[in-house]
Amino acid sequence: MQFNPYLQFDGHCTEAFAFYAQLFGGTIVHQSHFGDMPAQSGMPALSEAARNRIMHLQVGSQALMGSDAMPGADASCGDGYQQPQGLWVSIQAAGVTESQRLFDGLARGSRAVMPFAATFWSPGFGMVRDRFGTPWMVNVPMPA
Repeated sequence: MQFNPYLQFDGHCTEAFAFYAQLFGGTIVHQSHFGDMPAQSGMPALSEAARNRIMHLQVGSQALMGSDAMPGADASCGDGYQQPQGLWVSIQAAGVTESQRLFDGLARGSRAVMPFAATFWSPGFGMVRDRFGTPWMVNVPMPA
């Protein structure tokens, strides 16, 4: 079993994933737009703005995936964009130096929720909501 975070954005998915690919050293392996979908009966026409939004994007073999929300979507299509609540995407990096680099990158242009520092469970831990609204926890595992 494998769990893969799927992040949603309000029109900023392309920009966010270009940033994540650079920060995490990943490669965008797939990208498609809502405008690439074949027409289906009963489906309303897409606005030009909706056609250019990202329908699916994947970075790297660990599959950080995401999309833009469909503007004006109803409950059958995810209710449109809502800022993430009640979850954090957790990253475990190999050491304090790499974790600090990731934390600082995610915090650039944003705000730290909990500054990166040593805790009783980790030599380095911090929480940040990045400039795209995604909540992250960066953690260094305790040495064995």
